[in-house]
Amino acid sequence: MAGARSLLVLLLVSQSSCLGFRSPLSVFKRFKETARSFSDECLGTTRPVIPIDSSDFALDIRMPGVTPKQSDTYFCMSMRLPTDEEAFVIDFKPRASMDTVHHMLLFGCNMPSSTGSYWFCDEGTCIDKSNILYAWARNAPPTRLPKGVGFRVGGETGSKYFVLQVHYGDISAFRDNHKDCSGVSLHLTRLPQPLIAGMYLMMSVDTVIPAGEKVVNSDISCHYKKYPMHVFAYRVHTHHLGKVVSGYRVRNEQWTLIGRQSPQLPQAFYPVEHPIDISFGDILAARCVFTGEGRTEATHIGGTSSDEMCNLYIMYYMEAKHAVSFMTCTQNVAPDMFRTIPPEANIPIPVKPDMVMMHGHHKGKIETESKDKTSLLQQPKREEEVLEQDFHVEEALDWPGIYLLPGQVSGVALDLKNNLVIFHRGDHVWDGNSFDSKFVYQQRGLGPIEEDTILVIDPNNATVLQSSGKNLFYLPHGLSVDKDGNYWVTDVALHQVFKLDPNSKEGPLLILGRSMQPGSDQNHFCQPTDVAVDPDTGTIFVSDGYCNSRIMQFSPSGHYITQWGEESSGINPKPGQFSVPHSLALVPHLGQLCVADRENGRIQCFKTDTKEFVQEIKHASFGRNVFAISYVSGLLFAVNGKPYFGDQEPVQGFVMNFSNGEIIDVFKPVRKHFDMPHDITASEDGTVYVGDAHTNTVWKFTSAEKMEHRSVKKAGIEAQDIKESKAVVDTKMENNPASSELQKIQRKQKLIREPDSGVPVVLITTLLVIPVVALLAIAIFIRWKKSRAFGADSEHKLEASSGRVLGKFRGKGSGGLNLGNFFASRKGYSRKGFDRLSTEGSDQEKDEDDGSESEEEYSAPLPVPTTSSS
Repeated sequence: MAGARSLLVLLLVSQSSCLGFRSPLSVFKRFKETARSFSDECLGTTRPVIPIDSSDFALDIRMPGVTPKQSDTYFCMSMRLPTDEEAFVIDFKPRASMDTVHHMLLFGCNMPSSTGSYWFCDEGTCIDKSNILYAWARNAPPTRLPKGVGFRVGGETGSKYFVLQVHYGDISAFRDNHKDCSGVSLHLTRLPQPLIAGMYLMMSVDTVIPAGEKVVNSDISCHYKKYPMHVFAYRVHTHHLGKVVSGYRVRNEQWTLIGRQSPQLPQAFYPVEHPIDISFGDILAARCVFTGEGRTEATHIGGTSSDEMCNLYIMYYMEAKHAVSFMTCTQNVAPDMFRTIPPEANIPIPVKPDMVMMHGHHKGKIETESKDKTSLLQQPKREEEVLEQDFHVEEALDWPGIYLLPGQVSGVALDLKNNLVIFHRGDHVWDGNSFDSKFVYQQRGLGPIEEDTILVIDPNNATVLQSSGKNLFYLPHGLSVDKDGNYWVTDVALHQVFKLDPNSKEGPLLILGRSMQPGSDQNHFCQPTDVAVDPDTGTIFVSDGYCNSRIMQFSPSGHYITQWGEESSGINPKPGQFSVPHSLALVPHLGQLCVADRENGRIQCFKTDTKEFVQEIKHASFGRNVFAISYVSGLLFAVNGKPYFGDQEPVQGFVMNFSNGEIIDVFKPVRKHFDMPHDITASEDGTVYVGDAHTNTVWKFTSAEKMEHRSVKKAGIEAQDIKESKAVVDTKMENNPASSELQKIQRKQKLIREPDSGVPVVLITTLLVIPVVALLAIAIFIRWKKSRAFGADSEHKLEASSGRVLGKFRGKGSGGLNLGNFFASRKGYSRKGFDRLSTEGSDQEKDEDDGSESEEEYSAPLPVPTTSSS
């Protein structure tokens, strides 16, 4: 069995090297020319070996003047390495035009399939095992080797031949019968390279796709047990049924994306977004998503066009002394691990018709061509229709973070360790008295917020890990974290943007804008709302804001570069017009910046380099407002605002497929409710956090499959989860003393009880039952031991004693907490912190009620607030 498996692997590796269709005219046909002759139209190709200096030389590997006669022709040619010594390929330069060539692949091997000058690739590329060294495709970026990295060829272990495969897709460009000499030029050196490039192939060998099945996942995983390798490019490969292929490094249960691509796009090597190292003990994991729709029989892994493949090629480099040029993974050693795979791996990538890759392997084209065309025509239009396991999020009912209750929560983000970071307003509030008609802050006399406004929260148990930001801010608003872990925050009262080092107490690293000075020129903001920092360039984008309708761009050092946007006019705003640009989300790999255009109820996306408008995402279910957005791994998350009077759209969260803007899922909390969800952030594993500025609450949502979606109320566990969560919070707060500032927050957490739930039943029950049982046991023992000595009076004495003890416990359990008194004792207290806030020019929804509702319950009336000086 092991031998058969090895044989299958070897066969598939060899077959996957050949991507050509079999033409009925080319069966057993081979071009026998042995002399390398070139057309006069192929000038400059008569010298395939070009010396550069004493150690370097170039190889010009070109088609010898060919004219394909039908579309989707695959031609191959070979060239022997002109030296027996070891050499290193350090650069590739494509010599092809997308007008004539669909894609090219360059292989290395020791024996090509033909000795002719060129041949049809459906006869094979190499007799022995072949390694892909290079790929070029129309509309795909070229492969670039990092400095000091080279593919080892020649010598005792390297490849002796290069085989070039060229796919001519549409031959309309050859109507004039001209000769084509497309190819690739290689730069080689005899100087040993410190880093050697190699290929890691992840491949499924036993996947079966049932006919008509909407979604079939093919998972591959292997433990990595070699010296460290550094990934810099990847390539995916399936046939017609493949929808998306994703590869990951899994370390300490954390998934890091290597690459994700549609196998229907040009089959090139795509650069990884960020360099990734693979170390001993890591797990390499890949998933191919297929659909069996349109097929009448099961599809297996194989080499023909009627079969399928699931391949992920990972291009890497290693230190020369430890280098391994080729590795494979054909197993799934950790199937249970895929339960936590990031949701992006299940979402297909839409492909435009003119970008679709043609597939074909050896035999079987004629009899399966019509079937495959039918399959392509029947591709569903929406990703959520393709995915049986629709992405869904629901509240994490065991997360105690909703009881933190800081000030108004204006911003949430995730730091580099995936800890939750909260930006809140402490005892300051934004209401109708905060600003005058010129947007100048009117409550400066209160001074800055005297407590820490930035809290770092453990994502598992909601423990406060770190806090900072006291005496810096007046009205916090936006929060984001850059790739170096720095915090970027905005303050609408100060009209400024701050860059903060979370580990430093030396003050802000950078400040943009003028303190307490609203304005609309290059040096001023007017109530800026959010910041986004490009992870590749360090470019700073600021949404400005409530009284300016623009996006501003600054250099990493804070120098003004440009701005775009204008105020909306009319009921149908144009692209680039804003009415409160409220939240930003970068899509780095696409070079896009998306803006939550709050009062226009839409999301606009722009190119970060040209500022060109790309798309608008707008749904009726958004209602009139979109408050915040967050992008991660192909998904766009958003929260809307409270409906206006008479509107039907509820306050909720949205999950969208970024590629087409379609809504995949909507979500709401079970415990408490959204009132004004102000910010949202999401992690790679599908965890979502939402901060609410009305209820001063942060919720955690986790991904789950809809088929497994629990109805909490039907299960009868809602109240139990709430009470148990509170017990966890109380325990954690008591056992984690910290700095004086943290202790204040933790004492506050201990005092909080769930609104509308009354006194905790679990606590009272426990306090009642345990003493009663203990006292009864004591009573029985005493009565038995001393009944003769004390007589009948003992029973009454015991009951009286028991009643006094029990009464003490009851008093402790039912005394309750006066939240109003707690907050009234804080400096700068205002009753406005508990009443629903005014909405004039503020951060709040447009309320139509009288503001009499309150998100908190109090055990005693609030004291009359003192007047604050301004």
